[in-house]
Amino acid sequence: MDTTFDDEEGGPSVTLGEYLEEVEERELEADLVLGGDEGRECTYNKGYMKRQAIFSCITCTPDGNAGVCTACSLSCHDGHQIVELWTKRNFRCDCGNSKFGEFYCKIFPSKDIENVENSYNHNFKGLYCTCARPYPDPDAEEQIEMIQCCLCEDWFHEEHLGLESSDEIPRDEEGEPLYEDFMCKACSEVCFFLKLYPEVILVAGKQPNATAQVSKDKGILEDTPSTCGFEKPLGDTSYNSPKIDVAQASVGSESISNRAGLPPGGSCNSSTCTEGASLHVNCLLGVNIVAASPVIHGKAMFLSKNWRDALCKCKNCLEYYHQKRIAFLLDKEDSIVEYEKMAKQKREEKLQQQEGAELSLFNKLGHVEKVEILKGIEDMKDGLRTFLESADSSKPISAADIHQFFDDIKNKRRRVG
Repeated sequence: MDTTFDDEEGGPSVTLGEYLEEVEERELEADLVLGGDEGRECTYNKGYMKRQAIFSCITCTPDGNAGVCTACSLSCHDGHQIVELWTKRNFRCDCGNSKFGEFYCKIFPSKDIENVENSYNHNFKGLYCTCARPYPDPDAEEQIEMIQCCLCEDWFHEEHLGLESSDEIPRDEEGEPLYEDFMCKACSEVCFFLKLYPEVILVAGKQPNATAQVSKDKGILEDTPSTCGFEKPLGDTSYNSPKIDVAQASVGSESISNRAGLPPGGSCNSSTCTEGASLHVNCLLGVNIVAASPVIHGKAMFLSKNWRDALCKCKNCLEYYHQKRIAFLLDKEDSIVEYEKMAKQKREEKLQQQEGAELSLFNKLGHVEKVEILKGIEDMKDGLRTFLESADSSKPISAADIHQFFDDIKNKRRRVG
């Protein structure tokens, strides 16, 4: 029987199974966004965390120059206008520092005046994309999910990616993304060297993208048509944050290093790499990207699964990463995919601990108490089954019906007592 219920105001009806599934999905979404952080303590003492959920309080910092952790958003800024920023890398909680005026953190008030390594963008003001619109957008007829750049961590509407057509976004036949990470137009200019790697590091849509090749005698990058293959996407989000879909890459198992005729691991021996502008075969790119003058393509990039593993780690390439402050791209755990993977593991561990604690408590009870609990569970199951079977399937079950059910259970227990 497809039994349904609604609230006393006559809200939309859903089946009991659908309701329980929705609760489970929302709990999972929250865990994925929060990374398993239950919000019990401020993360300030953990320093500049590799990645964590961050919130901006518009009430306290309307200039959008501060961010707070999950615990502070709940304890210190309850009732304030809060913007959920999903996750930020290398960030330390600002709550109660000099940016908040006379406001002090209730959880950990002894903080430095400022977190100098924190980075901020217009997301902290509740604005996103090159169009600088809020999310949800009050003027939009339909809220369209946005894509997050893995470098600057801003969010973008599809129509503002600088593409000629949305067909250039790699998707499968069902519309699911075929890439793991996305890099916006501006950040793609910083990471121009990605277009020099074997073709499988980039993912192409239905229309060809431009890539680059090296003029080795000059160390200058030039345009050539792309022959990129297909791969897959990044993470997910929740609540009122701009979203992005999760998927796994679907490219052949042949590694980039093997396709390029390189040793496993995709890195070169820094001791054999060249100095200055001279080239060496042991550098995966064969060009000194520090000295190279790139031709700007002005195209966003879609990157395949495990693309970070293919990045060269020679001396010159590492120097460029540090100059541009993008060395975090070498860290596989920096990705949203890994962040959500760890969040799922924490969730499973938490559920197992809860089950273990419940079982441990039950085992400590005496025989009489155990029998009473088991009898109570059976009575609840039998009563619920009878209640649902006797319900009129043509009518929704109201909150009053649910309250009456539990009152009947209580009265039955009193009569038995």
